[in-house]
Amino acid sequence: MTLNRDIYPNLKLRMYTTGIRQNRLARMLGIHEASLSRIMNGFREPTGDIRVHLAEILQSDPDWLFYKMQISDDMAFGDNHLVAHQ
Repeated sequence: MTLNRDIYPNLKLRMYTTGIRQNRLARMLGIHEASLSRIMNGFREPTGDIRVHLAEILQSDPDWLFYKMQISDDMAFGDNHLVAHQ
């Protein structure tokens, strides 16, 4: 069985370029680090408030920050299928 999920590559990129670590960002958002991890890894959809707050903290345009890319868990086994969503 294949599990497809949406990830936010720009969110990870912006966290990297700003140097804000996931645990610190979760504290700034007032959520558990596990919840932020689920959002970043496509297992949970962020609420509107979380999107706005993340964009403010990371000083980014929300549309850019939450650009979606669909991945398949088959990728871990060598089947590379990336589908970009706009």
